[in-house]
This record gives sequence, C-alpha cells and structure tokens, in this order.
Amino acid sequence: MNIRYAIASSAIALLLSTGPSLAGPCTKALADAQAAYDARLDQAAAAGPTATESTSATLHHQPTPNSVAQAEVRVGDISPARAQAFSDAMARGSAADEAGDRKTCEAALAEADRALRE
Repeated sequence: MNIRYAIASSAIALLLSTGPSLAGPCTKALADAQAAYDARLDQAAAAGPTATESTSATLHHQPTPNSVAQAEVRVGDISPARAQAFSDAMARGSAADEAGDRKTCEAALAEADRALRE
C-alpha cells in the first residue's frame, strides 16, 4: 500500500514539475530579431575582409553573437554604434519580455530593427 502511494505521489510530482514553461509576450519576436541580426553578421563576414584568428577562436567552442559582432566591428563590416544599439535594444527587450511588458518589449524590438537596417 505504501509503495502505491509513493509511486502515485512521484508520478504527480513529475507531471507538475514538467509543465510547460511560460514564455514572455514577445519571446519569439526577440528570437527572430536575433536570428536576423546573426544572418546579417554572417553575410557581412562572408563579403568583407578577413582578420587574423583570435586566441578565443582557437578554444574549440562556438562563437557567441556578441563575439562575432565585435570581430565584424574590428574589421569594419559594421559600425560600433550599430552593434551597440542593437545589443542595447535587445537587452531592454529581453528585460521587458521577462517582466511581461509587451509595450516596452515591442518598442525595444522596433529600435533593434532600426539598428539592423542602418
């Protein structure tokens, strides 16, 4: 009898702990904006000049979008102001998304979009 109770309690706990996680109001839009920026960086990297490989590039891990942006800024493919504007807007958007503030998140996404198009 105690084993059945323990199994039932464990099953209920497992079901409750694996419930769907709640996304913010513009989580998908933020991911789409980051993907568009990453694609823009990839395009700039493919078309622009190259630089010597950094020490970080030899550490056998994937570069972050921020490190790719920094590299593109160094070789002149994108402006530092543009990269910073996009990064700042995405940070504000993420914070607003976590807080559930759709209006602020959408405003930040509009700023990120402007930075992407400059």
